[in-house]
Amino acid sequence: MTQTLNTLDVLGIMQRIPHRYPMLLVDRLVDIVAGESAVGIKNVTMNESFFQGHFPSRPVMPGVLIVEAMAQTAGTLVVYTMGPEAEGKLVYFMSIEEAKFRKPIGPGDQIRIHVTKEQARRNVWRFNGKAMVDGVLCAEASFTAMIVDNVDV
Repeated sequence: MTQTLNTLDVLGIMQRIPHRYPMLLVDRLVDIVAGESAVGIKNVTMNESFFQGHFPSRPVMPGVLIVEAMAQTAGTLVVYTMGPEAEGKLVYFMSIEEAKFRKPIGPGDQIRIHVTKEQARRNVWRFNGKAMVDGVLCAEASFTAMIVDNVDV
């Protein structure tokens, strides 16, 4: 049976993934379907630290951070899906493929990050992500993540 949860606020996200300022890049999850898909929301403001150098005369959110926001949305979905079984685990990137950046994202934009599971085998999950602003596709990528025990290496 597939469960649906309407929203998960930033506190719920921080309970599920370890990211914190300045690397927490998702403010809310909506339209969560456990084990399948979710939409992350990122409100981009001029106060983002990366705008100081990228670029001062034309602020543009770095593509790598857009992909990171996709991964955080997917990671939160994975941990939410696993429930108590995810206690003591971390989600790590394994690969990023077919990343395309179509339109710049800047201050004042609200990114809706659509992530959809393509495959899950044991502790490896593969996702497709799309970053949209006002219904326009700005970036997309396929990526794989591994769920591992949170132990000191």
